[in-house]
Amino acid sequence: MSVTQKKRQPLTLATFVVVVLVFNRFIADRKLEEGRSVTSVAAEFGIAHSIVSRLWRQFQTTGTAIRGFSSGRRRGTTPADDRYIVLQARRNRRQTAGEIARHTTQATGRPISRFTVARRLHGGGLFARLPVRCVPLTPAHRRRHSLWCREHRNWRDNEWGRVLFTDESRFSLSSDSHRILIWRERGSRNHPSNIIERDRYGGRGVLVWGDIMLGSRTDLHIFDAGSVNGTRYCNEILLPCVRLFRGAMGLQFLFMDDNAPCHRTRE
Repeated sequence: MSVTQKKRQPLTLATFVVVVLVFNRFIADRKLEEGRSVTSVAAEFGIAHSIVSRLWRQFQTTGTAIRGFSSGRRRGTTPADDRYIVLQARRNRRQTAGEIARHTTQATGRPISRFTVARRLHGGGLFARLPVRCVPLTPAHRRRHSLWCREHRNWRDNEWGRVLFTDESRFSLSSDSHRILIWRERGSRNHPSNIIERDRYGGRGVLVWGDIMLGSRTDLHIFDAGSVNGTRYCNEILLPCVRLFRGAMGLQFLFMDDNAPCHRTRE
């Protein structure tokens, strides 16, 4: 006849609490003092003999089996240092944790690591995130956009169907591996202070134009090398593409662009 041995479970915090509670109950009932062996208690609960023995000796010495309080490692920064770290990040959100650590070390005279800075910033509600890359809107832009939306909020599909929206974007042909992170609060992704405008492209690039309208779109047009002026924009976009839509829609046709210089030139 074979006997299956019970597998011992690793000690976890929950197990430790159970052991403490069980020991307190056993001590209250004086079962251990009445002859119950440590080995039998360890076998009953599937806990290592050394753990039960150590807790029993601790109770006999101190009168309790509860782990004592420990304050842990001393903090390397003061509350004033923590406020200074958060203030530095909010003044310049593009600073790295290492740069803030160097500035704080110079200001306080105590060495502070970048890991400590990151923890203090997290405690202050700031986290390293990729910024939103777009053109930030000025108050005048917002007013004009809001006015335009209110004027057209009651338009129907047949009215929007005669509007042609157009835009162009430049794509860089060189790799862009620069990961610029900023320190920001949760929920503040689109705040103006967290938006980075990118309108300068280093190296080679191509300009791609396209437009959309209700239920349709045009093919993308790629400009060859060189800048786009009014004459080139007219010859490559307005005459071969936009004029066809205007002829099909008639006088009610509306053409929407983004007021780029080549769109408003009088060449």
